[in-house]
Amino acid sequence: MQAPAKAAPAEPTKAPEPTKVNDLSHVWVVAAEVEVTPRIASIADFRGSFKAAEGQRVEALEVYCRGCRRPYDEVRGNDCAAKVDNTHLIGGDQSQRAKRKVVTPPPNARIIPGATINRRGIGAYMSGVSRPKS
Repeated sequence: MQAPAKAAPAEPTKAPEPTKVNDLSHVWVVAAEVEVTPRIASIADFRGSFKAAEGQRVEALEVYCRGCRRPYDEVRGNDCAAKVDNTHLIGGDQSQRAKRKVVTPPPNARIIPGATINRRGIGAYMSGVSRPKS
């Protein structure tokens, strides 16, 4: 007698991939004013953060979106501009902006070329470019 033929193992079914929803909502943050002790102030200055006491009241100075940096009142109910397009941060379309004006020297001025200034590396540091001369 022949052994019965084994059926090929069924491939595991994959769960359908969730469709990515383009979330254009704002992420609201609050600029706050918190009264602290001198000890906490020194910690906050050094670390950039501190732990607030439980039940401490915090005064909100401004509420704005972390992404587009626009105030709550102006953009409430609209999509976040930073998630749509970041051109609002650079002042709009660069091809449409006016170019910088080159200052023309007075008619009787003479331009005298000078030496090249080293602004990079240890040589620049030692020559006083990146630090004030003492």
